[in-house]
Amino acid sequence: MGLRKKSPVSAARENLIKEIEDLKQALETANSNFENVCDPDLIDSYIYEMNAISVRYRYLLKQMRKLEV
Repeated sequence: MGLRKKSPVSAARENLIKEIEDLKQALETANSNFENVCDPDLIDSYIYEMNAISVRYRYLLKQMRKLEV
């Protein structure tokens, strides 16, 4: 019995799902770190990090929608 190959769309979808899940975890971590720091530089750093993750997350969701059309 041979292994079944995944279609390119299916493989791309799985990769997007994995990356989205990773970004959710990264956002939770950045948010937790943000809540636990007092230094203004670190606060700024975590705000920028959360914004960057959010932008990437929205981009990946758009890519996922394109695959489902």
